[in-house]
Amino acid sequence: MPVTNVSKDLDNRTLTITAQFAAPVERVWALYADPRQLERVWGPPTHPATFVDHSLTVGSRSTYYMTGPEGEKYAGWWQITSVDEPHSFGFDDGFADDDFNPKPELPVSHNLYAFEEHDGGTRATFTGVYDSAEALQTVLEMGMEEGATLAINQIDAVLAA
Repeated sequence: MPVTNVSKDLDNRTLTITAQFAAPVERVWALYADPRQLERVWGPPTHPATFVDHSLTVGSRSTYYMTGPEGEKYAGWWQITSVDEPHSFGFDDGFADDDFNPKPELPVSHNLYAFEEHDGGTRATFTGVYDSAEALQTVLEMGMEEGATLAINQIDAVLAA
C-alpha cells in the first residue's frame, strides 16, 4: 500500500497523508498533470472521478465530479495556486453544485502536494489545510481520510501501466 502515514491535526487544521511510490518524481507528476490518468485515482474505487477541465497552471480552474455506485454525482473544483513542476503544486479544493458553482456552506481545503525522490522512487506528501478545526472535522466525518487513502492506494496500478 502506498500510503505510509495519515496525520490529522485539529489544532493546526491539517490533514496530511504521506505515500511512497515505486516510480520517479516525473512519472508521479505526469499522473497529476494528465486529467485522464488523474481521474483513475482522484476518487475512491466506489466513486470514480471525471475531470471536465484540468490544467496544472497557476490561476486555472479544474472541475470534476465523482460518480457513486448508484449513479449519483458529486461535483468539485480546484483553483490552482502554485506550480513547481515536477516537485509540487498547490490548489484550493471545494465542493460544487451540478453546474460547478462552489458550495459556500461546505469546507474548502488549501492543498500542497509535494513530490521528492526517495529510495529510488517518490515520496509524496499531500497536505490539506482547512479554515477552521470545525471544517476539518466536517470532512473527516464525511469520510475524507478513508476516501483519500483508498484513492491514493490506487496510484501504483496507474503508474505501472
